[in-house]
Order: sequence, then C-alpha cells, then structure tokens
Amino acid sequence: MTLVMNNQTERLRHRRALNADLLGIAAITAIAAIGYFAFPDNLALLTRMITIALLVLSLDLVTGYCGVATLGHAALFGSGAYAAGILSAHYGINDPLLMMLAGLAGGALAGLLCGAIILRAHGLPQLVLSIALIHLFHEFANKASSWTGGSDGLSGIAPDPIFGIFEFDLYGHTAFFFGLTLLVTVFVLLRLLVRSPFGMLCRGIRQDPLRIRAMGGSPKAALTKMYVISGAVAGVGGALNAISTQVVGLDSLSFTQSAEALVMLVLGGTGSLFGALSGTVIFMLFEDYVSAANPFHWLTMVGALLIAVVLFAPKGLYGTAAAFIGRYREQRP
Repeated sequence: MTLVMNNQTERLRHRRALNADLLGIAAITAIAAIGYFAFPDNLALLTRMITIALLVLSLDLVTGYCGVATLGHAALFGSGAYAAGILSAHYGINDPLLMMLAGLAGGALAGLLCGAIILRAHGLPQLVLSIALIHLFHEFANKASSWTGGSDGLSGIAPDPIFGIFEFDLYGHTAFFFGLTLLVTVFVLLRLLVRSPFGMLCRGIRQDPLRIRAMGGSPKAALTKMYVISGAVAGVGGALNAISTQVVGLDSLSFTQSAEALVMLVLGGTGSLFGALSGTVIFMLFEDYVSAANPFHWLTMVGALLIAVVLFAPKGLYGTAAAFIGRYREQRP
C-alpha cells in the first residue's frame, strides 16, 4: 500500500512539473507574441530582453539554486559575446549556429575559470573575488584591442542567414524569433536540470553543505559543474547579443551589467526560473518606460520600485505571488 501511494505521489509530482513546464513555455510564447504586436517597431528591445533573460537565468543557477554570491556574472556573458564576435570578425566564420556554439564554449570556459576562483571563498569574500574578476575581464578586453576592438568595440560581425534562408534584417524580425527559440529551448533544458538529481544536490548544498559532505558528496565539484553550465547559458546570451547587434562593446563585461542582472533576479525571485524571467521582463519594461517618460529622474523611480519590492515582497514579485497562491490552495477545503 505504501509503495502504491509513493508511486501515485511521484506521478502527481511529475504531472505537476510537466504542467509547469508547459505553462512556462506558453507564458514565454504569449508574452513574446504580445510584445511583437505591441512593439512592432522596437523588436531590438525585445531581443535585448531575451539576451538579458539568458544572463539572469544563468545567474539564478549559481545564486538562486546554489547560494553562491557573485557580482561578476557579466564576465561569462561578455566572454560568450566576444567569442562569437571574434569568430566572425577575425576568422570569417559567420554561421549563426557556429557563432552560438563559440559563445557557449567561451561562456563555459569563463565559468570554469571564475568558478575555480570564486568557490575558494564564502560569503563576503566571494563577492569581492567576483568584483575583482569582472574588472580583470573588462581590463583584459580593453587591452587586447587588436582582438576585441578595445574601447571602440568589436565590429565587422556579419552573421549569415540562418540555414541560408532567414536573413538578419534591419527590423530585427529574424533576431527576435531566433532569440525566442533559444530562450524556450534553454528554459526547457534548465527546468529538466534543476529537477534532476544533480539539481537537487545543488539545492542541498545551498541549504546544508556540511551534511552533503558528510553523506560523501563533493560540494565544490558540484558547484563548479553548475558554474560551467551557468557560463554556457550566459555565453549563449552573449552570442545572441553579438549576432543581433553585430557589435560587441566593453559594456558587455561591465560591473553595471552584473549588478543589474542581480537586481532583476531579486526583483523576480531567486531560486526560480520563472522568477528570473519575470524579473527581467518587469525591470526592463519599467526601465524603458520611465526613462522615456522622465529622462532626468528615472533612476529615482527604479530605486523606489526596488525598495518597495524588498520591503513588501522580500521573495520577489513572482516568489511572493507563488507563495500566496500556495497558501490559498492549502486553505481550500
């Protein structure tokens, strides 16, 4: 009887997880469709939103699911962008899929390097190391101007049509749909990852690393693997940014980029892929709207929004809403 009940509970859990996956895909598609028709002349903003969403998702893997404090995650994003850009500008390899693979590899390699250094410390020293790393990456890209273009940026990126059919037009239609396909694919893969035994191990490390170590696990090895995966996701976002804008600047390796990504994650809610996506959409739309409405005081309004969220919704907007719905369901007869 107990075995049957356990099997039923497991099936119910899998069904709920599948429903959540389908709901997430439907939500991403619906929001993209609304954005496509609401901003037909500003698809560049929507594509930019997708690239940053990939960065925030990658940050959520190490911060939300693993509890690693970092303010230098843009190093992985920028590494992917420069890897894809250099492949095109210096080697003439303009196939978007190959550029995407280069970005993935560049981000993963940067993730391995950053993870090996950052994971040697805990808490506040981790933040210091991550800030030091983002400045080192930024300065290295600035000094290697023969490869990166330095402060002038890396230009000459000319992606070929996807599959030889879909050209990257000036209106941004191809870049938008290409980015949307990437985002949905990455979201599904990450949902499978965080529910896997490896994902559950990383959550356990965040909650009690000593117990995991006592059970024979290796927290550092698991966190390093997650850092590499996170770097690959951020690198895909960076490569998409290079392909869609056809230029890579030092701002892709800036501390500001890292800080904004962390703000978006906190705004939506850490430890949830849905929270990372919702935080990105809300922050970027709010920022775009208020900066256009009041170019002189828009930062004040953004700051007021963040203070309100931290004070009244400490789990983030999505996290607080999900907790409220969960309590409502439990109270239903």
